[in-house]
Amino acid sequence: MVYFRVMLTYPQIDPIAFKLGPLKVHWYGIMYLIGFGAAWWLGRQRANQLDSGWTEQQISDLIFYGALGAVLGGRIGYVFFYDFPAYVAEPLRIFKVWEGGMSFHGGLIGVLAAMTLYRRHINKTFFEVTDFLAPLVPLGLGAGRIGNFINGELWGRISDLPWAMVFPSGGPLPRHPSQLYEAALEGLVLFSILWWYSRKPRPRMAVSGLFLLCYGLFRFTVEFVRQPDAQLGYLAFGWLTMGQVLSTPLILIGGTMLWWAYRKQMQGRRA
Repeated sequence: MVYFRVMLTYPQIDPIAFKLGPLKVHWYGIMYLIGFGAAWWLGRQRANQLDSGWTEQQISDLIFYGALGAVLGGRIGYVFFYDFPAYVAEPLRIFKVWEGGMSFHGGLIGVLAAMTLYRRHINKTFFEVTDFLAPLVPLGLGAGRIGNFINGELWGRISDLPWAMVFPSGGPLPRHPSQLYEAALEGLVLFSILWWYSRKPRPRMAVSGLFLLCYGLFRFTVEFVRQPDAQLGYLAFGWLTMGQVLSTPLILIGGTMLWWAYRKQMQGRRA
């Protein structure tokens, strides 16, 4: 197989943004802060657009609960879904979050658990909360993928496309910059879809369902060009990855939620 000359050069950004004495501040952590900050700002805009009855304090608390759920769930999910034996052998690694190792699917479970607890404090239903939250999430997902890119991790499979890159930890051959694909799809495209869709009143749980459906489809697709985790490899058929296995339920559940939301709306109109 002949590979074309690499047209893009990996930028070699130092993963450490700056130092404060002995404290090293990593770009990966900054991306998370940007994501949570964007969610808080967008939440305020969304509350004003919909005249939804959400207060500024409720939005701040929502982001706080969501951040806890995302970080704790994301880390624990990575441990269990992707590298459990390694963390059993070296338990303290779980605290080295600056090295990467976060799972979206674990973070999603963590956020859903946090929202289950939080909604009890504000007298709203679960899907009222998740429908409001869903459009606030994608920009944070995109920022996290930029953090993966800066860390030089989660690169794609070998490619001869002109925008392929040689990653320092990925060997001498050019690879898909799959982190950037995910930043675009899970970040910008998913945000655009959800923000546009949620600007008008929709049936309860439709926005949440659309989030799950679109994220699952985008992630499942990108996994075809993303290099699977070395400790797992392909799970079946020579192409199925853990990311695809975990994303398949999101596609099915999200599609079912959308169908059910509009079905209930139609039934309500007929009643």
